[in-house]
Amino acid sequence: MREILVTSALPYANGYIHLGHLVEYIQTDIWVRSLKAQGHQVTYVCADDAHGTAIMLKAEDNGVTPEEQIASVKASHEADFDKFLIDFDNYHTTHSEENKHFSELIYRRLNNAGHISTKDVEQLFDPEKQLFLADRFVKGECPECDAADQYGDNCEVCGTTYDATELKNPYSTLSDATPVLRTSKHYFFDLPEFEQFLKSWTRSDNRLQVSVANKLQEWFDAGLTSWDISRDAPYFGFQIPDTSSDEPDKYFYVWLDAPVGYMASFKNLCDKRAGTENALDFDRYWAQENENKTEVYHIIGKDIVYFHALFWPAMLSGSELRTPTGVFAHGFLMVNGEKMSKSRGTFIKAETYAKHLHPEYLRYYFASKLSDKVEDINLDLEDFMQKVNSDLVGKVVNIASRSAGFIVKKYDGMLSEVCAEPKLLEDITKTGDEIAAAYENREFSLAMRLIMQCADKANEYIDGKKPWALAKQEGTEQEVQDVCSVAINIFRQLMVYLAPVLPELTANAKDFLNIDDLSFSSRNQWLLGHKINKFKPLMQRIEEKDLAAMVEDSKASLAQTDTPAANANTKSATTTDNDAEPTDYISIDDFSKVEMKVAHVVACNHVEGADKLLQFTLDVGEEKPRNVFSGIRKFYEPEQLVDKKVVCVTNLAPRKMKFGVSEGMVLSTGDPKTGLTVVTLPDACVVGDVLA
Repeated sequence: MREILVTSALPYANGYIHLGHLVEYIQTDIWVRSLKAQGHQVTYVCADDAHGTAIMLKAEDNGVTPEEQIASVKASHEADFDKFLIDFDNYHTTHSEENKHFSELIYRRLNNAGHISTKDVEQLFDPEKQLFLADRFVKGECPECDAADQYGDNCEVCGTTYDATELKNPYSTLSDATPVLRTSKHYFFDLPEFEQFLKSWTRSDNRLQVSVANKLQEWFDAGLTSWDISRDAPYFGFQIPDTSSDEPDKYFYVWLDAPVGYMASFKNLCDKRAGTENALDFDRYWAQENENKTEVYHIIGKDIVYFHALFWPAMLSGSELRTPTGVFAHGFLMVNGEKMSKSRGTFIKAETYAKHLHPEYLRYYFASKLSDKVEDINLDLEDFMQKVNSDLVGKVVNIASRSAGFIVKKYDGMLSEVCAEPKLLEDITKTGDEIAAAYENREFSLAMRLIMQCADKANEYIDGKKPWALAKQEGTEQEVQDVCSVAINIFRQLMVYLAPVLPELTANAKDFLNIDDLSFSSRNQWLLGHKINKFKPLMQRIEEKDLAAMVEDSKASLAQTDTPAANANTKSATTTDNDAEPTDYISIDDFSKVEMKVAHVVACNHVEGADKLLQFTLDVGEEKPRNVFSGIRKFYEPEQLVDKKVVCVTNLAPRKMKFGVSEGMVLSTGDPKTGLTVVTLPDACVVGDVLA
């Protein structure tokens, strides 16, 4: 029996849970349940990420203390998770004594080992709010193209990345005041000291998906830099210990104590269970010497990989604690092939969904789409309805509903003493090994396909035997009982296989089947001479009206919610791209003016004197190549892009820069602060073709 600790990323404590978040928590919950069903000791913990400026400001807006704010949101989060059957062993908060203890412990160990340094940092300061401004709280004119109302980290018009101090005519989005430059001492974690350790760690023992390890190589290629782990007062969080008397108001940056929340939640659970038969030993999971005795896994969104696969293991190693066994990333959620949208009603809160549809529909649909790859998944609402109705209602539940009546009415609920189709049942029982392996490897979509293949075999068997016709004939009583008993046994196997995904449906099925156990090993004991109970409907079909009502309700509920800061969650990949929708819309006519062409990268070079730019020479099918500057130097070396096919916006007005004239824009996706990915096209694409 393996001893395993599993965590999900911590949801930020100033906004609601929506379907984008649920990709992660449903995925993790399915994995945990499947491991438990295979006989392992698995503990699943999580917590609200409860610190930071955004929470402090939100509490101020709401007229409550930060403590009251985070307590209210935590209760809301837990209620939503409960609706979707997310079975945490413990759900805690980073604003806790346990988290304070371990944050200070890690910091002191790093500091004593010489891994912490200080230096003066110049920042923008709001003289009215009396606080230093994070990038998202500053706007101004782009230093490259002069576009107005650009945030303090990158320009949405020309794509240039920059420091907030480079903005022209900056203003605070909190007060409209003109910020001033102030210098403050900051504390830094010396990440470069751990470069060799991290290069080895990220490539060893399948700790990371290959694509993630490859992406992290770009950070090594660019050179690791020291990480700023401090923030100045006012700030809602933990004060940094052991600071000098003239600088008492230094706080841990939220991203330092957020991952420590995994340890804190687990310690809180250990304390709760102390002295019981389910007691847990904290050191067995987190002491460095026990790294090979227990397993620790983090399941996270792809946009926070660098925190979990660089900073976090370096912090743990430097403070002589164990590092994670694995960090597994997933992609974003799309709805109907597009980003979640408030105006279209596809930005759906968890509580809104649960008002209209059963959460297990979504659990199954996500399972049918998820793999171990770092890929975005699409919730196509029409496909969602068809798949649930076809697979769960039409295939799985139908097996029991069309067989149970005969057994209960004609045979007093007793199944046959002998299996009439041992080969068929053996094949489906053996398939359980493949299904268990698929669950273990987080290949949930493969597991669902294998399960539905078993369901198809059962329905083909029933259709071939036609028990309803046999029942009308004389002398076929035993055959009818045998056929229906085989069907019920296959249905039981399917309940074993689907239990991690559909815990409520399968719990109800246990009552019908009159059994107590749906562990994977239980499938080896067939139900022979066994009495079942009367069948009750287990799942209803999804109706189009229910989907329509959910979409309309989403539009209404979000229109009434004024939470621009509350919905900005930087702690989970499923939220950063999906939470914020522009308030200044363009029409379809405006968008149709944008011309995008297939371009061939003839050359790509560094720009002397520019830390953030690469210079492209692009063949877009015109008489002469185009010169384009792009602010992606942080994420690419020039040779990585030469000879690639990319997308170029060709009718963008040329802009004069101090390094030359840029004659277009290279299309990329992602977060300019954490990672941009240039959109590349297959070699078969024809240079100069216009993209619709």
